[in-house]
Amino acid sequence: MNARALSLSATASDFLSLTKPRLSSLVMVTMAGGMWLGHSQLSPIRTLTTLLAVACLVGGANALNCFMERDVDRLMVRTRNRPLPSGRMDPQLALWFGILLAAISVPTLSIEANPLTALLGCIAFLTYVCVYTPLKPRSYTAMLIGAVPGALPPLMGWTAATGRIDWPGLVLFAILFLWQLPHFIAISIYRMEDYAAAGLKSLAVERGPAASRLHLLAYTVALVPVTLLPALLRIAGWFYGVLALGLGAVALGMAIQGVVAKLGNAWARRMFRFSLLHLALLFAGLWLDVGMRR
Repeated sequence: MNARALSLSATASDFLSLTKPRLSSLVMVTMAGGMWLGHSQLSPIRTLTTLLAVACLVGGANALNCFMERDVDRLMVRTRNRPLPSGRMDPQLALWFGILLAAISVPTLSIEANPLTALLGCIAFLTYVCVYTPLKPRSYTAMLIGAVPGALPPLMGWTAATGRIDWPGLVLFAILFLWQLPHFIAISIYRMEDYAAAGLKSLAVERGPAASRLHLLAYTVALVPVTLLPALLRIAGWFYGVLALGLGAVALGMAIQGVVAKLGNAWARRMFRFSLLHLALLFAGLWLDVGMRR
């Protein structure tokens, strides 16, 4: 491969990294779950276009987040090699890239899905970029704000499928909202030194690990019964209900263990990794359950 091709490949890779593709893929999975639960009647092409539009909207929000936090990212070990803090990319490129993605995705959502879904997408985008990102250096309560745009994709999937905001979509929103809080807190514990060096006011930085463990337990206690709502409200069946109960018991046991034994970074990393597995299995179980009942 010649030098020009290598340079183009590296540039494309940097643009892709601005969108935080792992986060974008998680958003697409949860939105697809909402569409599946809502028995979407969209054609395969419109379904794919809708999902790609949401991926672009999330990617645009992430690119603007990278632009706004480029000086902070330079101070953190896990982010200092990103395109902007490392100096590989002009910040103005990232700014216009993020704006372009958002400008393309919102009207596409309105046309391919419906205006309600586009409106929810706008709310998620503006909350993440204009409220959550500026609040992070000021207060750990930013995680509560950040959980709102993170929880909107499955509701957007439901509205894309049905054109309405109904209880099943709101239940998915509640699950995602509450799931993010112990997930974020676990990160704040084992990344505490990194966040403190960058001046970010995470829960662990402001209140300490002990209080963070208690908060994590409290939010897990709230999460477990909410994950059971799809079965209790007959949105899903017994298969999902048993799976959600088992996963919730494991999550609750791990959270209690952390508080009682006053565990530290290794435990927080396990909680973080299990939270990813927890969400993935919940949505996989929901997909299977709904599919078996059709």
